[in-house]
Amino acid sequence: MRKIKYLFLIIVSFFILDSCRKVERLPAVPHIEFTSFTIFDTLDILGNNSKAGKLKFHFEDGDGDLGLNAPTSGDTDSTNLFLTLFRKEGGVMLPAPDNDPLKPSSYRIPYMERLGQNKILKGTISVTFLYLFYSPTDTIRYDFYIKDRALNVSNVESTSEIVISVNKTYK
Repeated sequence: MRKIKYLFLIIVSFFILDSCRKVERLPAVPHIEFTSFTIFDTLDILGNNSKAGKLKFHFEDGDGDLGLNAPTSGDTDSTNLFLTLFRKEGGVMLPAPDNDPLKPSSYRIPYMERLGQNKILKGTISVTFLYLFYSPTDTIRYDFYIKDRALNVSNVESTSEIVISVNKTYK
């Protein structure tokens, strides 16, 4: 009986000490880090051969208000992942014009919410681009950032230079 009391006391003590740990805190402004960009062969929705690219990046948001609900009519804020395309011309990366066929469209990170005391969100986001029109010499780069529901804007990250015609993972 005495052993059971001591064992019970040890278990309760462990839980009490474990509950005293500080809750991790991060800033409310989201933070992102570029992880990789992978170019690969794929098929478009009509079954035609094409190229695709997959952007992967890590994110952290201290107050857990990342992502948007599904759009409804009248939504004015429907984008929260912003990308700027750069093309290599004459050895220099220059912003691509608005009518560039490789220019990405708007992207929406889905609504995320964490229940409980710790609201911090951390994870990896992957976005896939489809390249229907490109030349073997196209070299591009993306600058990108995210915005949370409180309109806090993250840092801007950049991909490495990407040659669209070469299947490869760029880090």
